[in-house]
Amino acid sequence: MALSTVDVVEKVKEIVAPWKGKQGGLIPILQEVQRELGYLPEEALLTISRELKMPKAEVYGVATFYAQFHLKPRGRHVIRVCRGTACHVRGSLQILEKVKQMLGIEENETTDDLRFTLEPVACLGACGLAPVMMVDEDTHGRMTPDKIQAILDKYQ
Repeated sequence: MALSTVDVVEKVKEIVAPWKGKQGGLIPILQEVQRELGYLPEEALLTISRELKMPKAEVYGVATFYAQFHLKPRGRHVIRVCRGTACHVRGSLQILEKVKQMLGIEENETTDDLRFTLEPVACLGACGLAPVMMVDEDTHGRMTPDKIQAILDKYQ
């Protein structure tokens, strides 16, 4: 269930409170807000800016610089398809295209039901299993397009 704007502001104020007047708190604050809310909505970033008396541009700059932070809601499950050399040579592009087709989304998008987010990645470090796809922390190797549906069905 999504929080109201008032609830977001109150939650963010709670998270920021112990950091007021201290240096180096922005990244831990952003991490905790994202852990609590699932992403960094605009109202959360504005509240952090106000509470820390920090320019909005600085807060947005940090939130958009680091890949760990997300400004849009993400799916309950994150699908990562490797695009590394070994995976590419063994057909990862076909895997990626099939996932996009099956879910009706593009790269770095989330399904409307917030079930899946699709992220192509440079390497998953499992070259011996190429091509590789991960769902959350589960690695699926030696992928073929016909294996995808059965794998995705396991994640509700």
